[in-house]
Amino acid sequence: MKSYIYSFLFILTLFTSCTDVIDVDVPTADPRLVIEASLDWQNGTDGKQQTIKLSTTTPYFDTTSDNAVTGGTVTVTRSSTNDTILFTDNNDGTYTTKNFEAVLNETYILNIVYNNETYTATETLRPTTPITSVNQSKNNGFFSDVLEVNVYFNDPEDETNFYILKFQERDEDYPYLRDLSDDLQNGNEISVVYEKFDDDNEDEEFQPGDVVDINLYNVSERYYKYMQLLNSQSGSGNPFAPTPVELRGNCINETNPENYPYGFFRVTETYKETYTFVDEE
Repeated sequence: MKSYIYSFLFILTLFTSCTDVIDVDVPTADPRLVIEASLDWQNGTDGKQQTIKLSTTTPYFDTTSDNAVTGGTVTVTRSSTNDTILFTDNNDGTYTTKNFEAVLNETYILNIVYNNETYTATETLRPTTPITSVNQSKNNGFFSDVLEVNVYFNDPEDETNFYILKFQERDEDYPYLRDLSDDLQNGNEISVVYEKFDDDNEDEEFQPGDVVDINLYNVSERYYKYMQLLNSQSGSGNPFAPTPVELRGNCINETNPENYPYGFFRVTETYKETYTFVDEE
């Protein structure tokens, strides 16, 4: 292995010594508002504490600018009662409340006023079926002898459902998100397998003692398709994958439709389980 590394470094040095620096002009655009508004009611809690995050887009190579949005006005209104909750501006891009009231099948309306423009979105809080069991195995995924976690839940009959499963390994920065529908499994038990495989580094795979937090969400069809597209564009590794397209959610600029925002307003119940891998030997 070391000989390959040295050869590569030699070739790289040779090429860099003969190559001129080329400046690439990257198209720029005016900043747009980015709305991260996921109001998730974890079953078994009161769900009153919620956070909405606002930011703006930045140029491609800009990794230092503070793009947090402050000075906005954020409210969420319960449609059936017209009760409105004001989210507090924390001056860091987050807006929080301790007074959210989660009601199943209720419709909620998000309203944001920023830079004299009004943004709105509407979502319904859907009930989510419970996770019935979680276990580990080595034979349900694509790779043999690799630890995997299996999640099981029962899909309700006579209705169409769309699910998001979030797997967040402890000490990892980003979760793994899995989108699925009950199109072919309506009314049946659904099982989902999550495994990690790295041919070069077995330490990247699940090991005994690793802890994974698992959330199951029942979401709207529009959010399901939004996440499908997001997942397909976030590093599928497929060279023949479709060219990335602009990803727009359900938020609308009522004042100036051309200045549309990015992001999504989601309201959902979630069931959470935590699994710790054990040594099978």
